[in-house]
Amino acid sequence: MSARYAMITPYCKEDEGLLRRCIDSVRNQSVRCDHLLIADGFPQAWIDRRPVRHIKLDRAHGDAGNAARGIGALLAIAEEYDGIGFIDADNWLDVNHIEACLEAASTCEGGASHCDYVIAQRRFRRPDETVMPIPEEIGHVDTNCFFFLRGAFSVVPRWATMPKAMALVGDRVFLMMLRQQPFRHVRAEKITVNYHCIWESCYWQLGERPPERAKPNVDANKVGAWLRSLPTRELEIVYRLVGVAVIGAPRPEERDAGKEGAGPGSRNAPCACGSGKRFKRCHGALTSRVG
Repeated sequence: MSARYAMITPYCKEDEGLLRRCIDSVRNQSVRCDHLLIADGFPQAWIDRRPVRHIKLDRAHGDAGNAARGIGALLAIAEEYDGIGFIDADNWLDVNHIEACLEAASTCEGGASHCDYVIAQRRFRRPDETVMPIPEEIGHVDTNCFFFLRGAFSVVPRWATMPKAMALVGDRVFLMMLRQQPFRHVRAEKITVNYHCIWESCYWQLGERPPERAKPNVDANKVGAWLRSLPTRELEIVYRLVGVAVIGAPRPEERDAGKEGAGPGSRNAPCACGSGKRFKRCHGALTSRVG
């Protein structure tokens, strides 16, 4: 039996033109795959006539697509697909995206069967689709750049278990969790993901005026403040839901011990990302683009 691949697209109120572009890019893949579109409360009837699977949730979840993304992934896992990728409704793929991910997986030590996930690469695009000469943020992996193979399926549903208050930095929290796993991964050499960029900072970086409806960067400190406000038991549950002790909030046992100063839960402690910087100078000071 030949391998089966799925691309998952959560959507809410995106423009029809953007959705059509996304759908066409998946349909035209050089390696056949199934496209699961998960309507997060606002299904668009025309999609029923497209060659996709259209799953309709009865309400919107207001979590940057996390619930819809996780539900789509769970369906693909239950139906025993061999690979799962994500592409948001406003983004699109080069025709060789899945092919490039599979080629990269074959370079893993031990071969493709030993590869747990692939990190694809993206290019930033303006709303008119012209390329923005912006390098990828060091150490960051956008949600649209993940291609998961069966060895990593166990953690993919974490998108749906992540608390809504963390949704705006969900890609960073997910990556933090993923790096704690004993998974093998490779990075694709070819750029195959087209990222519809709406972040103001990217345009200011290029000396350009941001387009209409561009968004300011997300202040990750708000998430840290929310975490630090939680009672010990609630914080413990959050850690279990996301699968990692999140940077910027003390572990429950540290809070109970009343540690201060430069302890592991302090903003003066070394950042858990391994940069060697103090947390407040690294992820604690982070204002982030969210994919």
